[in-house]
Order: sequence, then structure tokens, then C-alpha cells
Amino acid sequence: MSSHDLVVISLEQWDQVWRRNQYLVAELLRADPSLRVLFVEPPSDPVHDALHGRLPRWRRGVRDAPRIDGVEPGRVHLLRPTKALPRRLDPGGDRRRALGVARAARDLGLTEPTLWLNDLGGVTLLDVTTWPVLYDITDDWLAAARSPAAHDRLAAAERRVLRDADVVTVCSPTLARRKGRHRPVVLVTNGVDAERYARPAPRPDDLPAGRTAVYVGTLHGDRLDVDLCVRTARRLADDDATLVLVGPSALGATDLGLLRDAGVLVLGARPWDAVPAYLQHADALVVPHVVDAFTDSLDPIKLYEYRAAGRPVVSTPVAGFRESTDPLVLVTEPATLPDEVAAAVARPTAPRPTPRDLPTWSRQAGLLAGALEGLRSRR
Repeated sequence: MSSHDLVVISLEQWDQVWRRNQYLVAELLRADPSLRVLFVEPPSDPVHDALHGRLPRWRRGVRDAPRIDGVEPGRVHLLRPTKALPRRLDPGGDRRRALGVARAARDLGLTEPTLWLNDLGGVTLLDVTTWPVLYDITDDWLAAARSPAAHDRLAAAERRVLRDADVVTVCSPTLARRKGRHRPVVLVTNGVDAERYARPAPRPDDLPAGRTAVYVGTLHGDRLDVDLCVRTARRLADDDATLVLVGPSALGATDLGLLRDAGVLVLGARPWDAVPAYLQHADALVVPHVVDAFTDSLDPIKLYEYRAAGRPVVSTPVAGFRESTDPLVLVTEPATLPDEVAAAVARPTAPRPTPRDLPTWSRQAGLLAGALEGLRSRR
């Protein structure tokens, strides 16, 4: 059995909206034919779903991942545990879920895998296994707005993992500075599949026929400035243009109602391989993000995807965009962003070829593979 097997504790599900974990896992699998992966998704939470008017979802067991180009079927398995009750009512739930993950790995024959921890909710696996640990930090959740109890729980979990992980990787220079104060870290930024963006795609049927400013990403209150989106959409409406939001939504009904009332077109999630078409056919690309300590910790994947699409970009002064020297990237304060977006949309711009300086997912997976090899050699 391969000593290179991975158990990935992910912050996101493996679905049609690909994020850092899926891209890196896919590239690692292509580079190493012996690698097998158990990808553990965030637990389903039927009580939370019911309280928020959603159909409760329960454990689905281990299943095969959807087909990945260039990867033989059966090498990636998905597992979504179930969080039956809130932690305050079921303090042993985290340990039971961790034991379930260890059992699933053992049943698949992954006897000595490396634990790739992205979600601090999986910290209990350090208590129930002796697996080597890679902690990949993609967000500084200690800087996000959370309840005091949730913040304290996350802080305790991170202290434990920073102390005990064999290797710590971070996705942004800000995270490297913050977490590097406590221990050595390895910087592995996000990337882009540049070849896909170099191929022109047909205009999506659901993109409005008029001029558009497009945002692609998860609609989440930790990142997206809803009020700024509303003001931008109203400014664009003066010029018969539309603000289009593409991506899964974690916003509440009130925020979604405000967006739609302002004329924002909320399209919802689109498959990862359809994203280039939305970006290529936008008149301008926007980043109406909140600017705070949490967003300063990020390395937005959209930075690389937007630049690869070769369209004008208007962003609030958030990490990544703020440091960009790309002449197509304009960084402006929230107060002036609506007018700058309107000006960018009204200014015809020919598509620019995909820049050659963009980090690719293949290259970044190579950096991660190097960190994993260093971990194994020390073990």
C-alpha cells in the first residue's frame, strides 16, 4: 500500500464548485499514480438545516468522487460525516466523527496516510490516530466575526495543531507572517488553470445581453460587502448595465432580497469548468469585498482567475488585489467603487492574452508535494 495516501479534512464539499483543495488534490493524483485520497467533507448538520428551513441531510457513507480528467476512477473517495446534535448537547460528537474517519480510512486500506488538515473541526483526529499531519491554513478564522465560544474553540484547536503538526502550509503572505510567529511555515499560494482561460469560451446563455460587471465566488458575509453590491448595482442601472454574482450563496434571505431589489442578478453556483466563460464575457470584473483583518488573511483564487481572463478588474483594497501591479487591476475605496465599476463597464476593452506570470495549480501542487515529502522523510 502506498505510503503517500492522504486523508484530507476539508472546509468545503467536493462538488462542482472547485476550490483550492480539489485543484491541488487533482494535480497531486495526476503526478503520483500510486496516490489514493479519502476526502472528508464538512459534517452534515440536520438540526441546523431544519432550523433554517432546509431539508435535513444525513450521512451518505463513503462514495467515489466524480471523474477527474487524467485520474483513474476509484482513487478518490468522499466521506461526509453527520453532526447529529450541537456540540453543547453532544460533547463527544467530535471524537465519534474522528473515529469514523479513521475507520473509513482503515476500511479503504489507507493504513499509514498523511492527515491533511484544512478544517480545524478535525483536530480530534490528532487524538485518535498517529498519522503525520500537514496543516494547510487558507483562512485566519481567529480574525473572523464569531461568537466568543466559537472563537475560543477555534483558538484552542489552532494552538494544538500549530504545536503538533509536522508541517504547516499557508496560502498568503499575511498568514505566513501571522502564523510564522509561532513556528516555521511553508507558503503555497493559490493558482489557476491557465490553459483553460487561454481558450475562448462561448458566452453563457444566462449572462444578460447588455453590459455586465461580474463577480465570481462564494457569496458569504465574511467576505462580500452586501451594501456595496447594492450601491454598485444601482449605479450600473443608471447606464443600463447589470451586476452579476456567480457562485454558491451562504447569505440569508434578507441580504439576498436586498441584492435582488437593487437589480443584482444572482445566478448561483456554476461548475468550475464553466467559470472562464463568465469571466471572459464580462465587461468588467469586480471584488466588492469587506476590508478587515479576516479578508487580509486571504489569497483569493479569483485574483488569478480574473487576471487570467484578461478583463478589467475593480476591487476594494483587499489582500492580493491591493498588491497587484497588473495594469488591468484598479484598486479603489468602497466609496468610489460604484463609479469606477461603471466607468470600467462603459469603456470598451479588447480581451488580453492570459499573462505568463500566473502561478498554475500544477506548480503549486509541486510545492505542496515537496512539503509532504519533507514531512515523510522526517518521519
